[in-house]
Amino acid sequence: MRDAPSEAETVSHRLLLRAGMVQQLAAGIYSYLPLGWRSLSRIKTIIREEMDRAGAIEVNMPVAQPRELWEESGRADTFVPPLAQFEDRRGRQIVLAPTHEEAITAMVRANVRSYRDLPFTLYQIQTKFRDEPRPRAGLLRVREFEMKDAYSFDAGVEGLDVSFNAMADAYHRIFARCGLKVVMVEADSGPIGGKDSNEFVLLAESGEDTILLCEACGYAANSEKADFKKRPLPQEPELAVEAIHTPGIKTIEALARSLGIPESKTAKAVFYSVSGQVVLVTIRGDLEVNETKLRNALGGAEVRLATAEQVAAAGLVPGSASAVGLNGVRSIVDDSMKLGHNFVAGANRPDHHLKNVNFPRDFKADLLVDLAMARAGDACPRCDGKLIAQRGIEVGHIFKLGTGYAEKMGASYLDESGGSHPIVMGCYGIGVGRLLGAAIEANHDARGMTLPRAIAPFEVYLAGLGGDAEVAAAAEGLYGSLREAGFDVLFDDRNEPPGVKFNDADLMGIPVRVVVSTRSLKNRQVELKLRKAEKPTLHALEDAVPAVRSALEQA
Repeated sequence: MRDAPSEAETVSHRLLLRAGMVQQLAAGIYSYLPLGWRSLSRIKTIIREEMDRAGAIEVNMPVAQPRELWEESGRADTFVPPLAQFEDRRGRQIVLAPTHEEAITAMVRANVRSYRDLPFTLYQIQTKFRDEPRPRAGLLRVREFEMKDAYSFDAGVEGLDVSFNAMADAYHRIFARCGLKVVMVEADSGPIGGKDSNEFVLLAESGEDTILLCEACGYAANSEKADFKKRPLPQEPELAVEAIHTPGIKTIEALARSLGIPESKTAKAVFYSVSGQVVLVTIRGDLEVNETKLRNALGGAEVRLATAEQVAAAGLVPGSASAVGLNGVRSIVDDSMKLGHNFVAGANRPDHHLKNVNFPRDFKADLLVDLAMARAGDACPRCDGKLIAQRGIEVGHIFKLGTGYAEKMGASYLDESGGSHPIVMGCYGIGVGRLLGAAIEANHDARGMTLPRAIAPFEVYLAGLGGDAEVAAAAEGLYGSLREAGFDVLFDDRNEPPGVKFNDADLMGIPVRVVVSTRSLKNRQVELKLRKAEKPTLHALEDAVPAVRSALEQA
């Protein structure tokens, strides 16, 4: 295609459509056309080789699963986005699996009995379905996708550490072979669960994730997970609470400007709806609530900003609310409220605020926890450096699941003394199509893709120009020689002008272009050009195969 459809937002989405690699069937659901499937297959080959090298064993589990399995784990009603499901002809509820922790745990509990069976790691490359509310960016956020997911099983946490590190090493090798320079960052575990997790992130402006990095010590974390050192305010004695009239003031910015104080001297009240109940979060006015931290603090419950109707029904006053004197509403307080004194907070009546509010003297917390969002310029939690923010694309995620699934679903082993223990699990995922999209985001120019040899749809693009029988015969013969030498060649024998052929070759990102033309053949030569090079070079026809081999080594 000369031009991509207007709805294509990212570089990878536009190029995948223009090069004929994918076709959208529905929102977030794509068919892979021949070129796209070839690249995807190459990525899967790399993944399989590195998983096997790390000692993992391949299995395959079904996409359609009984809902009862998800009820065992407790995720049937809590997974986000909600599970896609249907009823079969027998009236049983069937789930389209968004991930396979339940299925793999059921597999292992049926086969493992003793500590002698451990440790091991299983993996698969399988289709998943997640009913994303806002699929976007082509392959970067879809509803149906292929994922490599691996699961490790150990007798203890020390073994899990070994398995986790082995998978981390394998992931670094996979991404390096796919031409991606990734950063391993601390991350939130999300609906998968577990204590610790790390993402592998490709830093790119088109990324939908924000990564906080410290250039001094190397600390790196997704913004959903990132910590920082909160700045304490100067010490001062606690003063008596004083009511003040603040007509028309509804925001922290306006309140601070009106009183001539920094926003850090205010107590911000944010209303959330959790399981149908309104929750009041109090945080220092210069900070923002990290809703992922809030969700985790509430045990994984879904949190949403409360509507005006919900706020009014709870008896709260938007713009003038606080936890002071609050009854009947759950109070959650960010620990920043301990790092200062004499804050200005809402008086819980219109157009009024309270000066000199202090925690915990004047209001209580049902839960006191870190809820603040880290931002660029904040102090690194590990050193004296400052955090910087970059956009990134998640291309892999690894989790230390621990014993949560094993305990809920009865996956245990017997130790040397006959005692029963839950199996310790780890989980390791790579979205295969997402990896292709990310690779294109990292490898392109104005003419199209510049994919690494390992994942390009073909290694060599070969074209004959001129249309006479001698050129056609020479090109056909070279095609056979290159194939016989083991190269993966796309032979373009279309009757199209040179410009069309060259533009298509550049668009597809094939690493090496070889051209046989009437002009070059007069001197028994062929023209060879690296995709990223500005100009082609000429080589003797009989030396074409070694010249291609040398060029591919450079690519």
